[in-house]
Amino acid sequence: MKKIVVLGGGYGGVVTSKHLAKLFKKDKDVEIQLIDRNPYHTLLTELHEVAANRAPEDSVKIELKKIFAGQKVDVVLDSIDAIDFNANELRSKRETYKYDYLVIGTGCKPTFFGIPGAEEHALTLWSYEDAVRLKEQVRRKFSEAAKVSNPAKRRKMLSFVVVGAGFTGVELVGELAEFRDELCKEFYIDPSEVRLVVADMAPKILPILPDKLIEKATKRLHKMNVEIITSAKITGVTPTSVQLGEGKELEADTIVWTAGVEGSELVGKLDVKQEGRKRIVTNDKLQSVDHENVYIVGDNIFFIPEGETRPVPQMVENAEQAGPLIAHNIYADVHGKPKKSYKPGFHGTMVCIGSRYGVANVGLPNKMFMMSGFMAMFCKHLINMYYLFTVAGFAKVWTYMMHEFFHVNNRRSFVGGHFAKRSPNFWLLPLRIFVGYKWLEEGLDKLPKVWKDPSNIFLIPASPKADVVSAASEAASEVTKTVDAQAAASAVESASTAVTALPVPGFIKSIVSWFMDVFFYTSDGGYTALATVFQFFMVFAEIALGIMIIVGLFTAVASAATVALGVMIWSSSMASTEMLWYMTAGVALIGGSGSTFGLDYYVLPWLKKQWKRIPFVRRWYLYTE
Repeated sequence: MKKIVVLGGGYGGVVTSKHLAKLFKKDKDVEIQLIDRNPYHTLLTELHEVAANRAPEDSVKIELKKIFAGQKVDVVLDSIDAIDFNANELRSKRETYKYDYLVIGTGCKPTFFGIPGAEEHALTLWSYEDAVRLKEQVRRKFSEAAKVSNPAKRRKMLSFVVVGAGFTGVELVGELAEFRDELCKEFYIDPSEVRLVVADMAPKILPILPDKLIEKATKRLHKMNVEIITSAKITGVTPTSVQLGEGKELEADTIVWTAGVEGSELVGKLDVKQEGRKRIVTNDKLQSVDHENVYIVGDNIFFIPEGETRPVPQMVENAEQAGPLIAHNIYADVHGKPKKSYKPGFHGTMVCIGSRYGVANVGLPNKMFMMSGFMAMFCKHLINMYYLFTVAGFAKVWTYMMHEFFHVNNRRSFVGGHFAKRSPNFWLLPLRIFVGYKWLEEGLDKLPKVWKDPSNIFLIPASPKADVVSAASEAASEVTKTVDAQAAASAVESASTAVTALPVPGFIKSIVSWFMDVFFYTSDGGYTALATVFQFFMVFAEIALGIMIIVGLFTAVASAATVALGVMIWSSSMASTEMLWYMTAGVALIGGSGSTFGLDYYVLPWLKKQWKRIPFVRRWYLYTE
């Protein structure tokens, strides 16, 4: 019996265990065990979303036993305190675990570079608990500040400093900027009173990215009213400030440290060769150079690939590529096959700055492409979903889509609130486009006729005084297709064609006949000038309604007009059964269908804002929240 122990349920540990389970699926004499102190795998790259209240707390956790349900991996919950490489044992306070092969993937923890007070007084963002604690701290400070009248004290309570302008720091401060706007509205605080700062000892933010993307990221942060301080000489941290040396300081009640990481506490105690900040040195097979049956995965790896001058970066893709290789090499060792060398090919980096904007430098190892805005966020979500699918299948991808696109508040998604499930108008989008197209088609088909001969009236029934036969013939000639409900129904009424008009109660018929006699018919059975104007109006109304419904502008009004127009045509005994379709579709679209990929999404909030500025509107509360 061979026993493989994977220590750590992070990205590297999970990916490695998944591939080991697949490779050794038929090997009954191989046991795979994953040990972690938590019962869940944490999506560390998404912690900022929880910390700033964009995503629910449980969205960054995946239960390990669910990940490995039905697979050949035994999940053990324990905290390992020591490893005896000579005895091939892992030890905790309650048990000892034997192994034949060991994969170390315990990850990292924040490093404070020996700066006084940093570890004691700053919050961190490196675990699920950190994210929840930070969210509660931010909300509490807003709540407390709302009750304080002293300006200086209030400003300090509403100041938030993020130390570290790498990926974690920039993503966090971007999310906090959006969270700030929500909390200001909730606690009636002017946003200008809130101070958000990201500070770093490096000369620029996001130094791993190209300068062009750094400029875009900087511009975006400034637009979100985030202060950027670079080349900062950070000399200390107190409970209420960050010391910058030479008597300078940043006062804040909330300080978050995201300035760097080092190997986990356990790794720091191991008797193995280490470089960098507690990273274990490996050979090209990702084995520890000290112990050939010990493999290293994820952030714990210190390996410089051939032709490179720097070690592999501490990023998720490194874990995703190292895991399968380690699984292969262990399988090869067990079965006497050749091992593979680690030749990573990274596909770039992505940073989101809030929920709606991001920058990315992605592509192939020898050809990168710079993206920003929508496309950068699209790529980030796509890659996240790909990873989740490989780890936990469709179920987790669906959950991710729910909290990223559908269950969003305050439009905090890269597609805004267009897909927000609380207003599920996106399901009406195909119907809206189709109804609009049909109206537009109707109007454009009739426009040349009314333009060429305005006196040719075909949208109003012929007067009973006119020659019934000739009127019916003229109406029938105007019917070019069955969708032309008005013309078809007119032909039915006048010439008994195959199409049947919808029945109309007698009292409505008499009212409509009286109205037409007064406004549309002359004494000799002809049409008045008003009838010509009305026909022009009907044709242009169809075109206007079609355009408005398609582009989603004042869709509720246009949809209501669709229903009204249908009722009017029906009451004149000119509506075919197809008109029922128009009317019921119009009813379905009234409820704000233009708020999804339509101009209403932008125009109505703007108009509402302008409306509320009118004095008498504010005075008499003539608005809705």
